[in-house]
Amino acid sequence: MNVVDSSGWIEFFQAGGNGPIFRPVIADETQLIVPTISIFEVHRVLSRHLKDSLVTPCLDVMRRGKVVDFTDARAFAASRISKQHHLALADAAMYSIALEFKATFWTQDADYQGLPSVRYFAKSIASP
Repeated sequence: MNVVDSSGWIEFFQAGGNGPIFRPVIADETQLIVPTISIFEVHRVLSRHLKDSLVTPCLDVMRRGKVVDFTDARAFAASRISKQHHLALADAAMYSIALEFKATFWTQDADYQGLPSVRYFAKSIASP
């Protein structure tokens, strides 16, 4: 199983330098878990730069994976992860969901570098 961090989705959708790294993970929909908070973050960023007619198809791609809600139990787990690793709410929520599903967490966000089950790729200079 795989979870792609919001930074990875945005890199993929905006054709950034690291976009090809995330492409095969995103393409394998049967192994893809998509936290709802990631959908929120991606929508927030893309809607600043793109017309709605372009944002909606991006979100549709995200919905092809298994969309996972942020429940109260997941909020408690995220809070523990946040405290343990000094992560912000959305970061802790996505990472804790990856851990819950024993998934690999794909990211280019340095806040996750060195954490268990994380595949970290430094942000490309060519990234938007």
